[in-house]
Amino acid sequence: MPGRLEGKVALISGAGSCGPGWGNGRATATLFAREGAKVFAVDLNQESVEETAKTIQDEGNECITYCCDVTNAASVNEMISSCVDRFGQIDVLQNNVGGSAAGGAMDMEEEVWDKQMDHNLKHVFLVTKAVLPIMVKNKTGSIINMSSTSGLTYGGAFQIAYCTTKAAIRRFSEAVAIEFAGRGVRCNTIIPGQLHTPMVETRLASQRTGGDIKKLIATRNARIPLGQMGDGFDVAYAAVYLGSDESKFVTGSEIKLDGAMTLKCTNLPDDYPTS
Repeated sequence: MPGRLEGKVALISGAGSCGPGWGNGRATATLFAREGAKVFAVDLNQESVEETAKTIQDEGNECITYCCDVTNAASVNEMISSCVDRFGQIDVLQNNVGGSAAGGAMDMEEEVWDKQMDHNLKHVFLVTKAVLPIMVKNKTGSIINMSSTSGLTYGGAFQIAYCTTKAAIRRFSEAVAIEFAGRGVRCNTIIPGQLHTPMVETRLASQRTGGDIKKLIATRNARIPLGQMGDGFDVAYAAVYLGSDESKFVTGSEIKLDGAMTLKCTNLPDDYPTS
């Protein structure tokens, strides 16, 4: 039985992982391939993205890798050309690069702000701009951008640049969706909340709980009405839907993956049943 993405070419940025396990990009690339897509996996870390490709290839599916700084326009244009030279088309783009930096409006250094703008937002513009002519020419395409619940509501961490960029991505996606709706190109946004990806162990634990991974996991799980964090495959399943023809009437939309965290009521009585 054909997969849901059979015959499609998917370019996924941030397709490596910051540590062992399933980050959003690695999970998405692997699931896309399982669903029949030819995957063009992009990351700044060659070793990490090669590991993703090996997983895909070991399962008998097709994936090639490309190392690219997606914040550089010339590098992005070369990346897009390489994908088209290899596969002849690009049907799905997922912009999956991003990361947070601590700091509020008064104490964040200008250099940190600028790096966050490039790392989280500029690349979305550059890669989308480069891929649009191909999708417009073919009169079909799905662009998937990654925001965050930090772009919806205050999450308790002082990371003003991250919140700003993730909110901006939502508006960017809507603008692209309406501009290109008549030319066959769709653009949607995935909004993850607290996920248990390798970033929890490799970076967040040292930043927030002094390296105590179990404490951080318990803290993050406690914020979620469903009782536990999601993972990279929750993002991947949403991306498969948005990249497939099942979502042919979906553009300018958002899929929030947060276990109802952003809906959580904080003023319930102590004896209110939660299970």
